[in-house]
Amino acid sequence: MANRAPVRTNNSALIAMIADEDTITGFLLAGVGNVDLRRKTNYLIVDSKTTVKQIDDAFKEFTTREDIAIVLISQYVANMVRFLVDSYNKPIPAILEIPSKDHPYDPAHDSVLSRVKYLFSTESVASDRR
Repeated sequence: MANRAPVRTNNSALIAMIADEDTITGFLLAGVGNVDLRRKTNYLIVDSKTTVKQIDDAFKEFTTREDIAIVLISQYVANMVRFLVDSYNKPIPAILEIPSKDHPYDPAHDSVLSRVKYLFSTESVASDRR
């Protein structure tokens, strides 16, 4: 417990999104969008012209910004930068993979679900030893 990273406590925090246009539009209509004074947004719309480098840069930016608490990323987009998503291990911002309209959710590729399964499997092994 002593090695835990301190959790930031701000009065408000943003949700960042990396997804297709329809998903981003839905969240923007729900009021999740934000544009700061420097004209930086809290979302990246991924289409056929978006490069893996752009996704990579947006993921790194969103996970290092102090004002973001959650990063929502479409699972098919997360698969493009799987190495980054799987290697990310900080509690805040939390990374959540979501389905999109054109790409169904596959629990086998969800990094959060795989970590939870791993934790429960090690806990069940440890509890069997008692």
